[in-house]
Amino acid sequence: MPTIAIVGAGPQLGLAIARTFGTHGYGVALIARNRAKLENLAGELTAEGITATAFPADVLDRDALTQALKDAAAHFGGIDVLEYSPVGGFASTVLTTPSATEPSHVQHEMEFQLYGAIAASQAVLPAMREAGAGTLLFTTGAGSIDPVPQVANVNAAAAALRNWAINLHKELDGTGVQAAHVGIDVSIGMSVVPGFPTAKPEEISPVYWELHTTRRDQAELVFSH
Repeated sequence: MPTIAIVGAGPQLGLAIARTFGTHGYGVALIARNRAKLENLAGELTAEGITATAFPADVLDRDALTQALKDAAAHFGGIDVLEYSPVGGFASTVLTTPSATEPSHVQHEMEFQLYGAIAASQAVLPAMREAGAGTLLFTTGAGSIDPVPQVANVNAAAAALRNWAINLHKELDGTGVQAAHVGIDVSIGMSVVPGFPTAKPEEISPVYWELHTTRRDQAELVFSH
C-alpha cells in the first residue's frame, strides 16, 4: 500500500494528517521521540481501521531518524510521502527577540527544524527519485514568512527551512517528485495568542492531501483564516 511517514507525529496535526491519508488507503509510519505516546496514536489509528506503525526516534539524533525512516520503508515496502513537522516544547526552547538573540538560541532550532528536515529527506529522496514519484512536505508556522519579534530565533530557523524546501521544489521540477512548504498562520486547536485565529487540525490536514494529489506544481501553501 502507499505510505506516508509523519515525522513529529503529534496528537493534533500529525494525527489529523494520518487520518486524512489513512482514510485514502495509505499506511502511516509515525515518527517522534516519545515511544509511549507514539504507540498510543498508532493504536488509536489502528482501531479506526488505518494501518499505522510507530517508529520512535528523536529528530535531533540524525542516525536514529534515518534508521527509523529506513525501518518504515522496509516495513511498508517504501515511503511515498514524507511530512516533516516536529513540534518543540517551551521547556527546550528559549524564545528570544531579534536584538536579544544569541547564536546558541538559533542553533537548537536549526538542529530541530532545518537539519532534521534535511536528514529526513536524504533518507527517503533517493528511492523517490529512482521511482520518479513521491512527495516531501515541510511544515512551519507562518512566522517563517512574516516573522514575529517575540519568537525571532524560532522564526529564523523556520525561514531557513522554508527557503530550503522551496529551493528543493525548484531542483526537483520535472522529476515526478514534489517538495512543498506548508505555512500555518493559525493556532492549532486552541488559542495561544489572544486575538490570533485558530483552526482545528481537521481543517488543516486536507491541505497536505491537496499538495500530494492536485497541487503538485505548488512550492508553498499558507493556511490561514
